[in-house]
Amino acid sequence: MMGVAIINTYLVLLFLLVHFKIVRFNLFWKLSPFIVLILVMFGLLVPMNWGAPQGSALVVRNAVSIVPSVAGEVTEVPVVANAPLKAGDVLFKIDPTPYDAQVKAITAQLKLSKTRLTQMTTLFERDAGRGFDVEQRQSEVDQLSGQLEAAQWNLDKTVVTAPADGYVTNVALRKGARVTNLPLSPVMAFIDTSNTIIGVQINQIDARYVAPGQEVEVTFKFAPGQIYSGKVESVLQAIATGQTQTSGTAVAPKAIEAAPFVVRVKLDDATFANRLPAGSAGTAAIYTEHLKPTHVVRRVLLRQVAIINYVNPF
Repeated sequence: MMGVAIINTYLVLLFLLVHFKIVRFNLFWKLSPFIVLILVMFGLLVPMNWGAPQGSALVVRNAVSIVPSVAGEVTEVPVVANAPLKAGDVLFKIDPTPYDAQVKAITAQLKLSKTRLTQMTTLFERDAGRGFDVEQRQSEVDQLSGQLEAAQWNLDKTVVTAPADGYVTNVALRKGARVTNLPLSPVMAFIDTSNTIIGVQINQIDARYVAPGQEVEVTFKFAPGQIYSGKVESVLQAIATGQTQTSGTAVAPKAIEAAPFVVRVKLDDATFANRLPAGSAGTAAIYTEHLKPTHVVRRVLLRQVAIINYVNPF
């Protein structure tokens, strides 16, 4: 787009120069648009992709499958779908009756075992008992203490809380439902908003100069016309096409494609970043330490994209 604008501007200027007979329309001026096109392409636009690469940006959030640690009947679901939550807020509660009864039963057994331990210890100190009996009672106390700790943990887990700041989506769980602690049976999907992940795809031929700490500008479809600044956090050192897995078969040849690398960036405006819905798409430009004169052109192009976002849904 920028190349077309520059060529069109030059053609208009050339027309005016020829029209007012400032220059003679000889062979050189007839060929000059092609010369300008080559200079613009290889002197500005191609180097700009190295010094200030641009790519598609996507907001990604970690999703946690909520699986209760204990099984039972749901007694309360106070959470509302898509409502902001803080770490520790209650998602739902499970009937604690069987787990509370288990805690009470073990507590009673532990109390009796401690009494017997005290009696056996007193007898042993008076040379009226055996050391083996003391060790046996101590073993019973230790064993019951461990069982009580596990039972108390189960009781505490009847209240399921948010693992971080975020929200739950598509809440179908209702009071009276029975949940299990099987890993393949999640009951909620929790979206973690405590850390906003923004990934930018950069073509491999343009990623050579990208490094952490460099300036970034991003515009989102979610906020057309706006430019948000940030910094490069890291360049991910692996993509799926370069990953191998343990297998009992020989290498299977496949088509090799130069898939884009992913650069993780962080916005300076943390409040806006936390407000971005997962899946928000946009365009980002990274300004490296090389070919800085091309940065001006990239900034102009990115602002054009931001304005076009008002009408372009794709």
